[in-house]
Amino acid sequence: MLVLEKLGIHFPQGFLFEDCSAQVNTGDRIGLVGKNGAGKSTLLKLIAQWEKPTSGAIHRQKGIEVGFLTQDIHVDYTATVFDYLFYSNETLNYLRNRIDQINTDIVSRTDYESDSYLALLDELNACNDQFNILDGFQWEEKIASTLQGLGFLKTDFDKQLSSFSGGWKMRAELAKILVNKPNLLLLDEPTNHLDIVSIQWLENYLTKFEGAVIVISHDRLFLDNVTNRTWEISLGKILDFPYSYTKYKEQRSEDLERLADAKKQQDKDIKQTQELIDKFRAKKNKAAFAQSLIKKLERTERIELESDAIAKMKIFFPLNVQPGKWVLEMDELGKAYDQRVLFKDISITVGRGEKIALLGPNGVGKSTLFKCLTKEIEHGGKVEYGHNVKITYFAQDQAERLDKNLTVYETVDLVATGEVRKDLRSILGAFLFSGEDIDKKVAVLSGGERTRLALCQLLLSPSNVLILDEPTNHLDIQSKQVLKKALQQYEGTFLIVSHDREFLENLTNRIWDIEDQTLKIHHFGVHEYLQRKLNGESPSVQTVSKPKETVVLQEQVIEEKGLTNDERKELKRQRNQLQNTVKKHEERISELEKELAELELLLSTMDFSDSSKTTPVLKSFEETKSKLDYYSDLWMEANEALENLPTA
Repeated sequence: MLVLEKLGIHFPQGFLFEDCSAQVNTGDRIGLVGKNGAGKSTLLKLIAQWEKPTSGAIHRQKGIEVGFLTQDIHVDYTATVFDYLFYSNETLNYLRNRIDQINTDIVSRTDYESDSYLALLDELNACNDQFNILDGFQWEEKIASTLQGLGFLKTDFDKQLSSFSGGWKMRAELAKILVNKPNLLLLDEPTNHLDIVSIQWLENYLTKFEGAVIVISHDRLFLDNVTNRTWEISLGKILDFPYSYTKYKEQRSEDLERLADAKKQQDKDIKQTQELIDKFRAKKNKAAFAQSLIKKLERTERIELESDAIAKMKIFFPLNVQPGKWVLEMDELGKAYDQRVLFKDISITVGRGEKIALLGPNGVGKSTLFKCLTKEIEHGGKVEYGHNVKITYFAQDQAERLDKNLTVYETVDLVATGEVRKDLRSILGAFLFSGEDIDKKVAVLSGGERTRLALCQLLLSPSNVLILDEPTNHLDIQSKQVLKKALQQYEGTFLIVSHDREFLENLTNRIWDIEDQTLKIHHFGVHEYLQRKLNGESPSVQTVSKPKETVVLQEQVIEEKGLTNDERKELKRQRNQLQNTVKKHEERISELEKELAELELLLSTMDFSDSSKTTPVLKSFEETKSKLDYYSDLWMEANEALENLPTA
């Protein structure tokens, strides 16, 4: 399908990569990895023919169609979201217009026996056949399915694309690419603007995709589930591994260990050879020997190792002071913009030591809820902080909020106080800013570097409650692992929004889900949450309203014709039985609701840092919830059966 032959590209600072050869076959799903600045996005642009290589060539199979999603797209489109996709296929547009023209001509003509009329009918049949082959008759259905899979609501279809944010325009562009089914998909960070459910949908789509895929992503789980090969750009070369990311990483780690040992031995040999050269170079009878050693050194291919600076990155979040048993309390919290209600009537208490993931589709109000909790914006209801609570907030755009005119050092010096200011250079070094890096202006930093700098600021603001809105944006896979480890060791409370499933797994002990303008809570992991969401189940704890009291029907004299006395007696027996069943289930539901309320109260005051105490309570909570759901279903079935009985 695609062959890279001795590919190279040269920039003013030198070759980004050169003499690179590789091959892409139908069915390949390749994860493209490498350090920031290694040339991953540039390689995709070369394959898409957006840029030309300095050396070498890219051979593409005849008729190949490429779909390319870049990080820096600029969608300038004034029509609706649906039309952006509907008119995106030029072949279908031509066939659709041509079929309309031919039908119009046929209606107006009367020369039914002429050759030109018959030729028109033949062309119409050919156009319809081609339209059918290209799924033209299912085109609208495919568009709707793809848009909804990527998070668009049906009500969004008729809105102008220009009215959406950059992230949603990116989704529309991805939907346009997918619906046209190219042979080769080039995806540069496709999950950046997707919520956690849409990422799962895209994952499922790509695993069934029949063409080839080359994807850049910092989502480890996404790469593991989607790819079957990994290309790593390292030291200007493309290394090809026939594995998905995790297995590639294990293999690569073993290779690097062997390479490090070989380099150590080579360095030792070179040092010894150089010592011999220095020793014998000035001696006449040994000059020839020295020259042979020099030539040997010149012919030696030096082993190069790419330093893994991220592995040395160590961060931790210090605890300010120990707060009271509860740290946050919401009382009928709500927020609306004009007529649009994001959420309302949220009343909940957050206990000390809780680790909470806030999930839900983009646009439901996750960032807004965090801004309400930090009192950045006005809201309905109340938000109160507990005793000794000190909150540090990491906004979704925290990296962009940094002053671009300041240097790296000045940025942290701005927030540091007390004795810690003496250690700023060491702290910056832990975040991979060393030497001349600390004098760089924020404006020249990459997205990942800015995020690391913003996290460094966070560390210099001691707290006991962290509120983190997408802290993993722009971080590579290894940096995310470092951050996750720091949060796992954090002794305080944190609330976090992230769409990275692997990052969240085993990080939190409670999930908040914004759905139907309210906050729903459950206590299982991210994986189970997603499975239930994708299967159409509600994954959250739902308060089951107390069923309305069933009105016991008085015995009525039945005069309906056609029923015998025995049939009336049987009907009466069934009614009594169902009424007793409904009453029994109502009593059980009432007991379980009381148990659940007691457990919720207990959970709201527990210290979640002690898992030995919280785990049994969480287990009881889940069991009670399951029983409540079970008996509520039985109650509904019995009630429905009672209502469906004839009034006899």
